[in-house]
Amino acid sequence: MSIQTFQILKDLPTPLSYSQCVLHKHELLFCGGVFQRACYSYHTLKNKYKFICSYPSTVELNGHCVVKLADNNSKDSNEITLLSFGGLFKHTIMMKYVSVWGSVNKKHKSKKKDNYNKWVPFTDNHNHSINFGRENDDYQGARAVIGGINNNLLFITYYPNNINVFDLNTFQFVKHDILPIATNNWIKFHCFVLKSNTKEERNDSKKKDNNEMLLFCLKIGLSIEYDENNNTFQFHQLP
Repeated sequence: MSIQTFQILKDLPTPLSYSQCVLHKHELLFCGGVFQRACYSYHTLKNKYKFICSYPSTVELNGHCVVKLADNNSKDSNEITLLSFGGLFKHTIMMKYVSVWGSVNKKHKSKKKDNYNKWVPFTDNHNHSINFGRENDDYQGARAVIGGINNNLLFITYYPNNINVFDLNTFQFVKHDILPIATNNWIKFHCFVLKSNTKEERNDSKKKDNNEMLLFCLKIGLSIEYDENNNTFQFHQLP
């Protein structure tokens, strides 16, 4: 008698190719796909979808990246901020998201509708639009993680062998480096994750200032360490 390892879930209302997904409590948020602007929330307990919003008509999606920002000052755990950027046709926008499901949604109805669940420009403290990526940077298939002691650093890895660091508190570019990848290899639509520290490492002052990330693409495997105090990278090939 075989054990069913995988469960077939309900299909998305709109097929999304290369969609970006973010986990929030019991929700999986799907943020667009290649030339598809629709965004949905999938409730893992209900096995149902709800439409959130669409990307602006001015944004063409093809290989974009979406990350969940960490708000250390937020007292509302039901509210998160999503950052969407990059792609073949670069954009940098954000969304303040509150759950579209049930009682959580009703609690936030007193708040202005225009402030939530829609994509708006990503701006600094003076309301100036912020855009990631220089003119010649290829951000199609770029991947990013949030790190730093205060969860304020955005690490972006992108084709063919680049890594950037951007400070989300000061809205300043911090660092660029080249990944040690052979000339006939490159990264795009890759796997890029932040490695969680153990309790001992979090209490170690030296380890606390280091951000360790893992990157995988084709035959490439890298361990990436960033020293926040010295603004330096160390790279190690994985076996």
